[in-house]
Amino acid sequence: VDAVCQSDEPDLGLLIASAASDSTVRIWSRHGSEAKCIEILQFGNGFVMDVCLSFLPGSNVPVLACGGDDCKIHLFIQQNGQFQKTLILPGHEDWIRGIEWAVCGEDLFLASCAQDCLIRIWKVCTKSKQLPETEDDSIRLKENVFTVKDTGTTYAITLESVLAGHENWVYAVHWQPSFSKDGSMQQPMRILSASMDKTVIIWEPDKESGVWLEQVRVGEVGGNTLGFFDCQFSPDGSMIVAHAFHGALHLWKQATVNKKEWTPEVVISGHFNSVEDVKWDPEGEFIISVGSDQTTRLFAPWKRKQEREVTWHEIARPQVHGYDMRCLAMIGRFQFVSGADEKVLRVFRAPKNFIENFSNITGIPMEKLCSHQSSDLPEGATVPALGLSNKAVFEDYLVAYLSMLYKCLLEPPPEDHLLQNTLWPEIQKLYGHGYEIFCVACNNSNTVIASACKASKKEHAAIILWSATSWKKLQSLSFHNLTVTQLAFSPNDKFLLAVSRDRNWSLWRKQDSSESGPVFSCCAYTDKNTAVHSRIIWSCDWTPDSKYFITGSRDKKVIIWGQCNLSVTTEGNMLDSIKPCSTVLDAGDSVTAVSISHVLTPDGRYIVAVGLENGKIILYTWKQSGQEPALADWTMCVEMDNSQSHALAVKRLCWRHHAGRAGHNDQNSSEWLQLASCGADHCVKIFNVNRFAL
Repeated sequence: VDAVCQSDEPDLGLLIASAASDSTVRIWSRHGSEAKCIEILQFGNGFVMDVCLSFLPGSNVPVLACGGDDCKIHLFIQQNGQFQKTLILPGHEDWIRGIEWAVCGEDLFLASCAQDCLIRIWKVCTKSKQLPETEDDSIRLKENVFTVKDTGTTYAITLESVLAGHENWVYAVHWQPSFSKDGSMQQPMRILSASMDKTVIIWEPDKESGVWLEQVRVGEVGGNTLGFFDCQFSPDGSMIVAHAFHGALHLWKQATVNKKEWTPEVVISGHFNSVEDVKWDPEGEFIISVGSDQTTRLFAPWKRKQEREVTWHEIARPQVHGYDMRCLAMIGRFQFVSGADEKVLRVFRAPKNFIENFSNITGIPMEKLCSHQSSDLPEGATVPALGLSNKAVFEDYLVAYLSMLYKCLLEPPPEDHLLQNTLWPEIQKLYGHGYEIFCVACNNSNTVIASACKASKKEHAAIILWSATSWKKLQSLSFHNLTVTQLAFSPNDKFLLAVSRDRNWSLWRKQDSSESGPVFSCCAYTDKNTAVHSRIIWSCDWTPDSKYFITGSRDKKVIIWGQCNLSVTTEGNMLDSIKPCSTVLDAGDSVTAVSISHVLTPDGRYIVAVGLENGKIILYTWKQSGQEPALADWTMCVEMDNSQSHALAVKRLCWRHHAGRAGHNDQNSSEWLQLASCGADHCVKIFNVNRFAL
C-alpha cells in the first residue's frame, strides 16, 4: 500500500494505492474521514508485489508504479481522473519485490529490486522540444518517451544504474527520507536494500564519477535464519532497522566519528509464535519462557548505571530447537528442564559466560551469583555442524575463537548474538515417555522432577518421576486415562498434584521409604462420581502454606480444594476429607491458567490470578471464613482491561515468589508483587501488583 497527499493539507485529499492477492490494484481517495475506492486495475492472473505513487516532475499529475511477478514495471499516469497504462519497463529477470519513487530537484527517480538479486534505478525527466537530432555514432542509453495529454508535456525515462552486490533475492529497496533545508525539500541520493543473503546495504553515487557504489554492508553471520524481508532508514538517516523471517528486529546506528562505521543497537525482541510456558527463577531475578517458535528465551531487567529506569530485555536464548516447545521447570537457579513435541526431556545448565553477562546487565555482583562449582562450568555452548544438541565449550578449546564469540556484554545482546552465542550446554536427556512431552514440574528442594506426555490411553498417561541428582527414573505414577495437563508440587514438597484432560485431579503423597529416593502414592482423587469439573482441567496450583490447591477448567469453573474439616487430620484416609473448600467460582470464560501468590494480602487473604481463553487476566482474593464454603469468601479485585490483557488465550501464569520488583531498589519491599503471564498472542507480560491496594 502507498499514498500521496494531493494538497498541502493532508486531511483534504489523499490518494491511496493498494495491491492484494486478488490480482488487482485498487485506487482509493480519502477526504477527511471518508474514503472510497475510485478505480480497480486488473492484472489478470498475475500478482503485483509492490506499488508506489508520486507526481511527474514539475506537475501535479499522479504517477503509479507497479512491480509484480511478470518481472516488468507497469507505469500508470492519471489522466481525466483515470489511471491509464502508459509504459512497461522490462529489465528484471525475476519477480519484482520492491519499488519506490524519490523526487530529486527537477527529476524523478525510481528504484526497483527483484528476485534476480539486482536493483535498478530509473530516471524520469521532462524532455525539452529539441531540434531533430542529427545521426551520429555516439552510444546513448535507450529512452522511453511518453506525453501527458492533459498538459502536453513529454517525459523521457532512462535506466540510470544497475546495482549488483546481493547474492540472493532482494526483498526491499528504500530511499533515505527527504528533509527540509532552507525552505525546500532535499532528497539525499542514498538507497537502502534488504536481501535474503542476510545483508542490508547502503548505496550512494561516487562523489567524482557519479557511479553508484556499495558504501555500507551490515547483517548477520551464521544462525539458522532466512535473511531480511524489509528495511527502513530513520528520518535523519543515522540509523537503519531491518526485520527478519523469525520476526526479529535488527537495528544499526552510525558512529558519530567514523561515518562508515555502523554498530548493532539494543532492540525489542520476543517470541514469534504462541508462548506456552513461563517461569521465574527461584530468586526472582529473571524469567524463562518457551514457545511454539521452537525457542527458550530468558528475559531480565537491564539496570543502566546512573539511571533509575529499569527495562526488560531478552538477554539469552538458551535453547534453539527443532521442535515446538511445550513446557519447562527451573531446577535451582541456573538450571532448567524443558519439554517439546518430542519424547525426550532435556536439561540445561548456565555456562560461565552467561553468569558473567547476567551480572553485568542486571547489576547483581558476581559473588552473589557464583557457587563453589563455578570453576568447572563451561565457557559457553555450541551446536556441532551435524549435531542437534548444545555441546559445552571449555576454556582450552580455541581460546581466540571463544573470546571473539563469548565477549563480555555490558548491555542486552543483538539478535544475531542471541541466535548462536547465548546457548546453554545440554547436560542430560531423560528418556521414558512414549509420546510428546506435555508438562513438567520440579519440587522446591530441586531433587525430584515430574513429567507427563500426550496420551489417549491410561498406559501413556502415567506421570514419570526422575531424580534431579542422578537423572535416573524413580517411579511411574499411573492413574489418569488421558493427557495430564499440569503438575504441581506442594511448597512443603510432601504432595504432588496432577490435573488431566479426563476432567479429574489426583493427589500423591511422598513417603520416604527406600534408599533409592522418595516414593509417591495416590492419596486422593476425583472420579466420575465425585468430579465437579465437567470439561478438561487446564491448570492447578498450591497455596503457599500447602493447605489448599486450586483447579481451573474449560467449564469456566475455578475451585479451591483442601481438608475442609481441619479437626480431622487423619494420616490414613485423605480421600474423603479433601473436598471443595470454596464455592464454585464462575470466571465467565474457559479458564486456561491459575496461579496463587506466595505472599498474602495484609489481611491474610490468598491472592489468586486467573487467566482465560479470551486473553483476560482477573485477580481475586480468597479466604475460608467458616466450615461451609461461602460465595462471600471470594473477592474480585482487578479485571485487566483490553490494553493489559492478552489478545489470545492465556497459556500460563506465574507469581514471583518474593515480594518486591526484580531489578528495582524496592527488591525487598513488601508493597509490590510481580506476576508473569504468557499467551497464544506471542507475548510475555510482567505485571506489578500492589498488594495493599488489593
